[in-house]
Amino acid sequence: QVQLVESGGGSVQAGGTLRLSCAASGRTFSSYRIGWFRQAPGKERAFVATISWSGGSTAYGDSVKGRFTISRDNAKNTVYLQMNNLKPEDTAVYYCAARRSEVAGKPYDYWGQGTQVTVSS
Repeated sequence: QVQLVESGGGSVQAGGTLRLSCAASGRTFSSYRIGWFRQAPGKERAFVATISWSGGSTAYGDSVKGRFTISRDNAKNTVYLQMNNLKPEDTAVYYCAARRSEVAGKPYDYWGQGTQVTVSS
């Protein structure tokens, strides 16, 4: 089992940067694919980024490509989401999630509680 805790959210102006962290418990963290998702008020949860267990494979949602970077440090049991050039439409609660499967489309098994990101214009 994996427990996930997000941190690093906050309020910034448009054009600013934030780095979110997803800290995981459990000795098998390095075998999990990690994803970041976000949910804005009144909207469905949306995919942001994902990274494979080794860090060798990453993917991003179209709205964040070129601005966000996902990375991981398995020695620290932590995944990061570097967010640059933030826009007001990035405002949402950001969640990290973990799954064992590397098969595309499989659901994530474990979720964190989320961290709020607010971007003002």
